[in-house]
Order: sequence, then structure tokens, then C-alpha cells
Amino acid sequence: MTPTDLSLALYDLVLALAERRRAAGAEVELVLAPGDVALERPKLREHGDWASNIAMRIAKPFGQNPRELAGELAEAIAAVDGVASAEVAGPGFINIRLEAAAAGALAKTIVEAGAEYGRSDSLAGSVINLEFVSANPTGPLHIGHTRWAALGDSISRVLRAAGADVANEYYINDAGNQMEIFGASVLAAAKGEPTPEGGYPGSYIADLAARVLEREPKLAELDRDVALHTATEIAYELQLAEIRASLERFNVHFDVWTSERRLHARGDDGLNDIDTALARLRAQGHVYDADDAVWVKTTDFGDDKDRVFVRGNGVPTYFAADAALYLDKGDRGFKHKIYLLGADHHGYVHRLKALAGAAGDDPERDIEVLIGQLVSVNGAKLSKRAGNIIELDDLQAWLGTDALRYTLGRYPADSPLTIDPEILQRRTNDNPVFYVQYAHARTSAVARNAAASGVDRSSFAPELLTHETESALLGALQEFPRIVAQSAELREPHRVARYVEELAGLYHRWYDNCRVLPLGDEPVGELQRTRLWLNDATGQVIRNGLGLIGVSAPERM
Repeated sequence: MTPTDLSLALYDLVLALAERRRAAGAEVELVLAPGDVALERPKLREHGDWASNIAMRIAKPFGQNPRELAGELAEAIAAVDGVASAEVAGPGFINIRLEAAAAGALAKTIVEAGAEYGRSDSLAGSVINLEFVSANPTGPLHIGHTRWAALGDSISRVLRAAGADVANEYYINDAGNQMEIFGASVLAAAKGEPTPEGGYPGSYIADLAARVLEREPKLAELDRDVALHTATEIAYELQLAEIRASLERFNVHFDVWTSERRLHARGDDGLNDIDTALARLRAQGHVYDADDAVWVKTTDFGDDKDRVFVRGNGVPTYFAADAALYLDKGDRGFKHKIYLLGADHHGYVHRLKALAGAAGDDPERDIEVLIGQLVSVNGAKLSKRAGNIIELDDLQAWLGTDALRYTLGRYPADSPLTIDPEILQRRTNDNPVFYVQYAHARTSAVARNAAASGVDRSSFAPELLTHETESALLGALQEFPRIVAQSAELREPHRVARYVEELAGLYHRWYDNCRVLPLGDEPVGELQRTRLWLNDATGQVIRNGLGLIGVSAPERM
């Protein structure tokens, strides 16, 4: 019996009890959905497998003491197939214990579901655009981008696991002054000139310049403006390709790469996306002209000040490009937009929400702005190429993708984080990623050894899974779908990481107490075969959980 099965059974009992009350002449105004009947794991195992506070939630419409109502529901749920007992605790909690066979049946359910176990349709129908990283293509990705990449990708994975339709979007900031400075820096390096004032430092600029010269050997002979344009375009193409490759190596995939230049590009009618966005916002009644500039009245929607859309010199602001992109996302069918921004972008929260309101959307429903905090690495050296940053590529080479992804994934976005490389490089239990991956490798080793010993899954007797470590392990396995759904709803994939750590600990304790392989000449029996199902189910859930945070599940370590 799964938690969902038990929750629905309790829901049906509540509705039946309400109907009996009404038939007896009582007024019971009960508004209850299946999802309102929540189950929780008791902190102490001796209190049962599941607990519910539903009696306290519905006591008022029933006009009854919560504890008395809990007693009636406990008696009813105890009679449901698969339930061993139900007791009332405290002011009206119902503690439920499942029969061993009903609890153990989950192992087979998980193995047969495979990679689908944990997935749900809790967010089915949600069409979400998730924008993250969006670094300027003027240099390599650094440690801050690394955290946003890991976090954004993991959020996307749990959202998809909950049934949402998600597109990961990278907004390429390839217009404006920073691109001119970037191109000038590369051109100067290609011509052997000093870096221009305010230019980009680091040997990566010299590397780009050398590659630009391979493409255009006569760069120095070109007219200055032509040379600058050529150097900018080739270096931009090369740097963006490096960014894409770095992210793919980090197990981060983007479905959409949107160029800011596209928003500025004019069509046959002489208009661009920014002009169109301005006209649409003006039609909504939130645009005005003042001081030779064009403004959007974002203060109508909680912003601290109105925002300039077009400056007095006729040049659109960055806000104008943001507005054009926001509207473009809606035109592409994305009703809900999530932005993951760095710690220095707090000012964008009200600005983007106000933009949503000015566009006619609901700022509280149609847009989310998540702010990630800073991350540092003890003992990390600045990049030799970039000079003033710690590069993603260097971190991967030093610590490995799995260690980075797992560590960045196990903390909330809004908590500052310091990574300890010494711990991450240990092959000991105090290294969380090793601890979890080793648990998965151990499940694989047990399966291999079982096959060699003649233990297979040809039979299944869940009623035999009675050891206390088996009960605890099965209870945790039942929790996985709820953890995934909750992680998606709250945009908190770190809950999955913490869950698989707990599951790994329960598995290791089960492994120490319950054998899958027969001892000596002991014949293979149903207990060994059934425990193999439980072993393989645990491996599957660990594998599914690690996959949601972009971490591999090795079969050997």
C-alpha cells in the first residue's frame, strides 16, 4: 500500500462519515479535496508507519471533539485491507501501522516502475519558462555561474518530474557596451597592443585573439572599424561555444538560447521586438513620456521607482530588452516564468514583478524571481586564464562534476555556501556524495553477487520483510514521490539530496542486519529473493534521486 493509496482510503472514510452525519440530520459543511488528507512519517518508528492530523482539520465542520472524531476514523481505517492497526495520539492525531505484506509490496512496485517511480502529475498543465545563468558571453563561466547552473538545472528536473512542461532558457547578453569592450580587448591582444582602459583582463583574451587570427590572419590590415567588428564576432562565437560546452559537461542543458541582439534587430517594417513591447505596454496604459525619455509606470505594481524604457538619446535601456523578452516568452506560450538571479540582483525582483503587472499578468502568480546566494571554495586558486575569477572548468577538473553538482544541490538557494574540497575528495562517509553513491554501488554489488549465488526475483513474499531495518527502509522509500513533488512545488531540489542521504543511511543499516545471499550451504528461499527486490528497489530510488540533481549513480566504486 502506497501513501497515496492510504491517503485516498482515509479521504473516502471522511466523506462517508460526513454523509452518515448528514443522513442523521446533522449539518456538515465539509469542503475537502483528496490532497487535503496529508500523511506524515512519525518521528518515532514505534508510533507507526504514517500519521494524519485530518481529524483536527475537520473537527469544526463536524462539530465534534477532534480526539473523539479521530477515534472513529482510526477504527474505520484499521479495517481497511493492508492496515494492521490505527491509534489516536495527542489531541487528535491518527497513527497508522501497515501490515508487513502491504508495506513490503512497495519494493516490487518500485522495481517495476523503474525510472518512473517518484514522478507524478502534481504540476501537470504547468507550462514554465526557467531562465538561469544568462552570463555575458565575454568570458568563461565562473564559480557564481556554477551554482546557478546546478541549481537551475535541478529545479528544472524536479519540475519535470512533477509533470510540468519546462523550457530552460539562456538569455545571451550579446548587445551593448560590454560587447564593444570585449571586442576591443581581443583586437588589442591580436595586434599586440595593451589592453584598453576598462578592458577584459586574463590570458583567455590572448587565447581568443590567437584563434581569431587563425580565422582571419589579415586582421591587423583591416580598417579599424572592420577589424573591431570582425574580432568581436569571431571571439563572441568562440566564447559562446566554450560556455555551451562547459555547461553540457556540467550536465546542464538549455532548450532555448535567446540572443539579446534578436530583440534589437529590425524587421522589414523597421520595428524590432523592443518597439513592439513598448507599443504593447503603452496600450496597457502604463507608459508615459517625460524629460525627453519614455517611462514605464512600474510603481503602479510595487516597484520603488518608475523605469526608463527609452533614454532621451533614443537608446533603449536594459529594462526595455527585459520587457521585450518577457513578452516574447508569453508569446511563445509560457504563462509562468521563473528567473534565477545572482545575489547582486535583488533590485530586479520588484522590477520584473512590476513588468509582469504592466504587461497584464498577475505578478504574484505568473512570475517568480529566485535569488541565489554566493558560493566560495576553500583553497581555490584564481583562474590562470581569466586572472580574477574561479572558472567552472577549473572546478570540474579539480573536484569533479558529481561532487560539485551534489554539493551545490544539497543547500537552499538562499543560503551562502562554502565548499570544502578536502571533504569532497575523501572516499569516506563524511563526504556526502561518496556516502550516497557508495550506497548505490553497494546495491549493485549485492545484485551482482546475488545473481552469482542463484538468488533472483522469481518470487516475492513481502510479508517476510519484518525486520525493523526493513520497515524503516520501506517507510523511507514510500516518501520519495512526496519529496519530489514537494521539491518541485517549493523549487527546492536540495530536499531530494537530503532525502537520498537519509535513504543511504537506512540502506547501509539494513545491509548490516539483513542478508540477501544465503550463508554457506543454506538453500535459496523466498526471504532471499524478496530481500533482493528490496535491495534493487532501494538502488532504483537512489538512482532516480541522484538523477534529479544531475549526479551519476555508479555501479562500482
